[in-house]
Amino acid sequence: MIGGVEAGGTKFVLAIGTSTGEIVQRHTLETTHPDDTLREATYWFETRGPIAALGIASFGPLDLDRTSPKWGHITSTPKRGWANCDIVGWFRERLGCPVGFDTDVNAAALAEWNAWRQTDSTLAYVTVGTGIGGGVVVGGQVLGGKTHPEIGHIRVARHPLDRDFAGVCPYHGDCLEGLASGPAIEARWGHRLGDVEVKNAQDMIAHYLGQMCYSLFSITAVERIVLGGGVMQTEGLIELVREHTKQIDDGYLPTGIERQIETPLLGTKSGITGALLLASLALSAAKT
Repeated sequence: MIGGVEAGGTKFVLAIGTSTGEIVQRHTLETTHPDDTLREATYWFETRGPIAALGIASFGPLDLDRTSPKWGHITSTPKRGWANCDIVGWFRERLGCPVGFDTDVNAAALAEWNAWRQTDSTLAYVTVGTGIGGGVVVGGQVLGGKTHPEIGHIRVARHPLDRDFAGVCPYHGDCLEGLASGPAIEARWGHRLGDVEVKNAQDMIAHYLGQMCYSLFSITAVERIVLGGGVMQTEGLIELVREHTKQIDDGYLPTGIERQIETPLLGTKSGITGALLLASLALSAAKT
């Protein structure tokens, strides 16, 4: 058996499962101070017997450079107390097994690609929730190098009715995450998107997400974009995103790109399934 950790800014999802990503046991705990959260997570794994490997799919930013002394660390996150946390080192020392490590969205992208791979060789996964982040998978390999894509921090053109909102990103203000994430929606209107009664609210968010989708199709030539996260659970939003993507394209890219924007096949299990796949990859690498 192998283990998986989906480390989120609000909660940690833990799982015991198989190398194919099948979840056997699952547990959720609140993300608090690193020492408390990691200690509780470790105890959960220890009380369920030894695991052969662990996969960690974490919020970031992360140091993914294997040559770096900080590999396995959460780096400059605004999450209080978690900056420079050696999350890989913590689990590896206490559980004594190989550890796979990547962003939560890269892991989710890997899991969704695995679910869609009978039809697609390339796929992007983007979560739209507390933050906006994404990963791209090409032929089973996650796109990245010494760092990882930061899809949520691209610049987007302003919606005509959204000129005065400053944005909530502490680094960039009105980047995509600053304008279209869950906190941005609540800062602008005081409610979750599905509860906002302001005319054109959903259209405004779709305007920003449509730009992101078109940029991904144009730059990476992915065959499919999967949109997950709490904001994307808003009824009717994905249809609006498809419409805006099609309008931006205006017939330039191959026909039908708006139909290649989908919700996750794995539902809310994309991240933790991806963490188990990271564990499987780490176990395979340890055997070679």
